[in-house]
This record gives sequence, C-alpha cells and structure tokens, in this order.
Amino acid sequence: MILGIGTDLANIDRIERTLARFGDRFRNRVFTDIEQAKAERRADVAGTYAKRWAAKEACSKALGTGLRMGIAWKDMAVSNLRTGQPVMEVTGWAADRLAEMTPSGHRAIIHVTLTDDHPWAQAFVVIEALPE
Repeated sequence: MILGIGTDLANIDRIERTLARFGDRFRNRVFTDIEQAKAERRADVAGTYAKRWAAKEACSKALGTGLRMGIAWKDMAVSNLRTGQPVMEVTGWAADRLAEMTPSGHRAIIHVTLTDDHPWAQAFVVIEALPE
C-alpha cells in the first residue's frame, strides 16, 4: 500500500549560487557527511547537491509534513547502493513520523528516483508499506 508520495524540482543554478554564497554553512546545515563526500567527488557538484535537496523536499512531502513539525534536513539522507540506485534513509523525527504512519504488521520502504537536465534537478519519492 502507498503511504505517501512526494516530488520536488530544484534549480541547479540556484543551488550553485547558494553554495557560493554560504559554502560550508549551507552544506553542513542541509547535507550529511556522506552526501557531501559524494557531491564533492562528482564533476557536477551543484547538480548532485540539487538532486539531494530535491529528494529531501520530496521525502518531507511524502511523509505528509513538508519541512516543518520538527523534521530536519539531515533527518533525510540520500545514499547509493553499489548499483548506483539512490536510497533514502531517515533518522530522528523523520524516522518517528515514518513509524507513526506505517500500519501495524507492515514495514515501510522509501523509493526514490533522481534526475537532472540542467538547469533542473528532480526527485520523486514513494513510501510503500509491505506486510511483514
């Protein structure tokens, strides 16, 4: 069963300007160490950050809260499987919210897909509950 769906579109140029203006202050507020390491290794640093920004926005929407009610940017983190497939991990308040919205006898899975076509980065998140 689908518990939540969220999508977001981010402007890569806007993220690039934000990185130039605020640097580590922005990176450290929004992105985990793993997300930062991944982005800084990529040729398109701003595009990588923009996709992860969009994924966090999309995840917060799928959780039914948006970025309010105590959810923090770093409570949602994008990493990649060995195959390159992105995965969303939640901690803190986001994990609490996910547990609250998951029916008894089910486990939640967060599906995430990312794409970009300069100057746009997009993310789509679906939260699914599967019977245990």
